[in-house]
Amino acid sequence: MLRRLYDWTMSLAAGPRAKMALGAVSFAESSIFPIPPDMLLIPMVLAERTKAWMLALLCTITSVIGGLAGYAIGALLFVQIAEPILAFYGYLDAFETFKTHYNDWGAWAVLIAGVTPFPFKVITIASGATGLDLMVFTIASIVARGLRFFLVAGLLYLFGPPIRNFIEKRLGLVFTVFVVMLVAGFAAIKLL
Repeated sequence: MLRRLYDWTMSLAAGPRAKMALGAVSFAESSIFPIPPDMLLIPMVLAERTKAWMLALLCTITSVIGGLAGYAIGALLFVQIAEPILAFYGYLDAFETFKTHYNDWGAWAVLIAGVTPFPFKVITIASGATGLDLMVFTIASIVARGLRFFLVAGLLYLFGPPIRNFIEKRLGLVFTVFVVMLVAGFAAIKLL
């Protein structure tokens, strides 16, 4: 089953709508979608290594724009949805303390979440909810997402055939590691 899914993804990655799908997934992952764009970026770069830099740039731009959408969700819906709930449970003052600490360290939160498996959408929405300076948020997002996607694309560009062989020979292991990293990112949310 994994082999058929892998083969289908590789054929999709070389298809005419692959870039549009990559941009859509990258945008959505930064604001609402749980699956990272690496699931498409990796096979797309492996399918056409000469387009690695363009694909990384596409991922970066659409991810930052999606992050701005996540920021808007946090900024525009917090007062209507979250604030009454916090007030009802008596946590509004605690949120104000969190907000102060978050804004002191928010750029680091955006940078760390932007390059790790931690779900980026959590940070984009939290940044909007706490009113993290939009310029700080945008610059940190560009740096973090650019670093992540260009690093992935660069490694695949340089070491593409051996990496592709490794993935194809150990597909079950690669899939398991990816799922563990994804679950660990969501588990990290629970600890915060």
